[in-house]
Amino acid sequence: MSTPTSNSPSSSVSGSAASWFAGSSSRSSRPTRFDVVGIGNALVDVIAHASDDFLGEFELVKGSMTLIESDRATELYRALDGAVEMSGGSAANTMCGVASFGGRAAYIGKVDADDLGEVFGHDMRAVGVSFRGGGVVHGTPTGRCVIVVTPDAERTLNTYLGVSSDLNVGDVDDEAIADSSVLYMEGYLFDRDDAKAAFRHAAQVAHRHDRLVSLTLSDSFCVDRHRDDFRSLVADEVDLLFGNEAELLALYELDSFDASVAALRAECSMAAITRGAAGCVIITADDVIEVPSVPVERVLDTTGAGDLFAAGFLHGLTTGADLAECGRLGSVAAAEVISHVGPRPLVDLRTLI
Repeated sequence: MSTPTSNSPSSSVSGSAASWFAGSSSRSSRPTRFDVVGIGNALVDVIAHASDDFLGEFELVKGSMTLIESDRATELYRALDGAVEMSGGSAANTMCGVASFGGRAAYIGKVDADDLGEVFGHDMRAVGVSFRGGGVVHGTPTGRCVIVVTPDAERTLNTYLGVSSDLNVGDVDDEAIADSSVLYMEGYLFDRDDAKAAFRHAAQVAHRHDRLVSLTLSDSFCVDRHRDDFRSLVADEVDLLFGNEAELLALYELDSFDASVAALRAECSMAAITRGAAGCVIITADDVIEVPSVPVERVLDTTGAGDLFAAGFLHGLTTGADLAECGRLGSVAAAEVISHVGPRPLVDLRTLI
């Protein structure tokens, strides 16, 4: 790529994430209860391996995230053998990753007072994440995501959002956001106007208390659905953007990574963009820092790779690591999660660093 890069600790941006974190706006010096609070779709993941023929039989678009209704969710669930069930959702996975690194994480999401809702809340609290939501009968079931993993480790997501997508301004825990160093918002939740309003409200609460606001683009199909709204949110409210290369290109409707980087710099202070086996790049107003990926002997399931990358990066950022080290921690977490089935780490991530 032609964009200047740096891995030098003497670089103005790579030397101290803590300095950038403190100086990117007027950060409050008041101690916080949480390092990161995430907002997203609270879902239970149903994960199973299947062949490409299965995708063809059920007309699934490989590598995509498709929103489905309850009947379709039931059809796919019954057709899959050996499925593993666990609490999930993109931002929830990230908060679990932050906790696995030893960070203090909270999560805001909406579940019903049904069996899956109980499972979700229990799973989150069991790994040390403070869960803000649940315990209320909404009349709409807890959401679930049917994830089909093909032999090449690609994942195809089929999501029944259930009550999770009904999250609105009234569900946002202003106190938790004010008491967290970073707000992390999941692009997948952006499909309804109430959720968009909740994102805006949450970002404004964070900025009123001098907190950092971050957003993950989640999926290129998601970007295509919400490009204008995402662009507006990034320009107005987002301090730190997460995504992969395809999502960044989709956001600015460009074919060139360098051109997309230039467009992003005009709208956002900082971004961490993953590029698969090529690693990641950290984009600031002054530089692009390239960080290599962590080698993996065998990739079994890419589900949660981006979620866990964000967890490592945020843990580094909130503990004062170099920006290059933030990227390395993200790569360490992503490498762990793609080496097994499931979107969450099977070991304490703190033991890997």
